[in-house]
Amino acid sequence: MYMARKAQRPFPSVNIFIIGLSFFSFTLSPFSPQVVSASAFKRLQLFSTEEAQPSSTSSVLSLSLHPHSSIIKLPYDNYSDLVLSRLASDRARAKLINSNIERAVSTFNRRHAVKPDVQVQPEDLKTPLTHSEGGYLARIGVGRPVKEFHLIADTGSQITWLQCLPCDPCYEQSDPIFDPSGSSSFSPLSCASQECTSLGKNQNCKADPCTYKASYGDNFSSMGEFATETVSFGSSGSVDKVAIGCGHTNQGGFGGADGILGLGGTPVGFPSQITATSFSYCLVDMDSNSSSSLEFNSTPPGDSVFVPLIINPRIEAYYYVELTGVTINGEKVSIPASDYQIGEDGRGGILVDSGTTITEFPTQVYYSVRDTFVKYARALPPASGFDYGPVKLDTCYDLSSEPTDGYPTMSFEFHGGQTLSLRPANYLIRVDTSGKHCLAFTGSSERVSSERVSIIGNIQQQGMRVTYDLTNKTFEQTRKFND
Repeated sequence: MYMARKAQRPFPSVNIFIIGLSFFSFTLSPFSPQVVSASAFKRLQLFSTEEAQPSSTSSVLSLSLHPHSSIIKLPYDNYSDLVLSRLASDRARAKLINSNIERAVSTFNRRHAVKPDVQVQPEDLKTPLTHSEGGYLARIGVGRPVKEFHLIADTGSQITWLQCLPCDPCYEQSDPIFDPSGSSSFSPLSCASQECTSLGKNQNCKADPCTYKASYGDNFSSMGEFATETVSFGSSGSVDKVAIGCGHTNQGGFGGADGILGLGGTPVGFPSQITATSFSYCLVDMDSNSSSSLEFNSTPPGDSVFVPLIINPRIEAYYYVELTGVTINGEKVSIPASDYQIGEDGRGGILVDSGTTITEFPTQVYYSVRDTFVKYARALPPASGFDYGPVKLDTCYDLSSEPTDGYPTMSFEFHGGQTLSLRPANYLIRVDTSGKHCLAFTGSSERVSSERVSIIGNIQQQGMRVTYDLTNKTFEQTRKFND
């Protein structure tokens, strides 16, 4: 069995910026946690304030957020196998995200021929979730009396659900399965309810109660009642009448998590359902036993750096930024506008994703970033590449001696001139227990011409607080390090 290593890296501490306000924001604070506020998302409010009122006196609602491997023991004999699983999941997730965008474009074009300004609906999407070994679990309370569960926090998922009794089939999960009959606040929704009709094709209503179905990659799925329930945020408060799925038929292991917390940008997404003005998360090292928080309605720091978040008019489920280049030791590798901008057809662009591990660029952009990095990393001992099937991490180094210098500086450059500095732990990923680290970027599949979207993964977001300001439409991040 794989045992999580100590939360320690052979990297020196580096200052970093943060972004925010109707944008993607980061805050710079050396040697301590920094905060990034990100929220250029269009506000999508489906449920009235009266239906989802925080019952606490404080407006800030907070959940603990844990690396998956710190909560659930993973079935790997060595660390390299875990890394292979994470990277294989990245590849499958990228393919599914691109497939969703293609489906959204096709759906838009069909509907647009009859009715203009029509957007893709949640039912037209499959959630890009395969495994979650590189993801994060939010600890959330459900029902009255409160029972706590670990749900995968995923910005690419739309529906929030958990396994419920009775279920057939069920998969093995980390906590006892939720029994709705023991909750006084559980209330199945009718087929005529607004919450049910918002599911579109994801509901199957021949007779009450409302039934949902959430489909995922690798034949993972959940189906059951769609109901309202009280959701609790530890000691910070609770929200009544939140629409969630109660899964009675569940396929796929979901990494042993109890369900999904859907943070996507559609009306059925969790932030919209609790009428949150913002949500933010802080991602610790995915191999750490430490925890952080997932917060709703918190205020980003005043020294955040703001980067605009872009809404794709064809599909509001994902969150995009205009990343114009990567600067390495002062040399900028520009990303063509045709790659970082969303095309008129809704294809392309660069999105931010909490469930993807390493960043994926267009192949030629990746080659330019890689070659520039290699030029300035000559002081680091080189190592052989790391293969995981469809993609190879081809730029690796032997850091077993834990060198304290020789690391190039690297930063992301965003449209409008904002800069986010990255520390070595944000651009190098450990791939074995012997000290081999590889550049945490890859190129999109050259074999699939339709894969035009780029993805900023969670390695580049770790050590930051990423805030989605749903009122001001900004994305902000604050960052703190403890190396």
